[in-house]
Amino acid sequence: MREVVLDTETTGISAKNGHRIIEIACLELKGGQPSGAQYCQRLNPGRPIDWGATRVHGIKNKHLQHCPEFSEVAASLFDFIADSPLVIHNAPFDLAFLRVETVLCGLNEFKPVAVVVTLRMARRYFPGGRNSLDALCQRFSIDRSGRSRHGALIDCQLLAQVYAHLKSYDPANRSALS
Repeated sequence: MREVVLDTETTGISAKNGHRIIEIACLELKGGQPSGAQYCQRLNPGRPIDWGATRVHGIKNKHLQHCPEFSEVAASLFDFIADSPLVIHNAPFDLAFLRVETVLCGLNEFKPVAVVVTLRMARRYFPGGRNSLDALCQRFSIDRSGRSRHGALIDCQLLAQVYAHLKSYDPANRSALS
């Protein structure tokens, strides 16, 4: 079965308030394992990046000046996704931005065929625990030494590993943590 892990980096925290996607990445999983196929694109958002967002991902306005706009890459992005279920850590956040971007460039609102929300899975297995991507990597002993800041592609790669652990996790057998 084909699934696509997806992550975005944005100009700020609210798609409703005009923030935009500045980086989007997808990682193909086949049979639960990365196939090697991936999609990653930085985007010119046509607006400044909030300082708080830059502190998270390190992307500055000057890095995006010559990047394409979302409308220029939408076809290739959606060709990559095709009709595959998406695996997203904080799906309401990422999907809100994708919906806004598609509407802004005159496409039908983006509606994936299915979405696996790993944050929801983690909250179910570890109620009251820290369930950020970093916390889950630590919980499952996933090496994140290659990640100094958030980045759409590295976060997809880490999330693919977290997702594999979450799928095999049996809450009744706490020894299955790694």
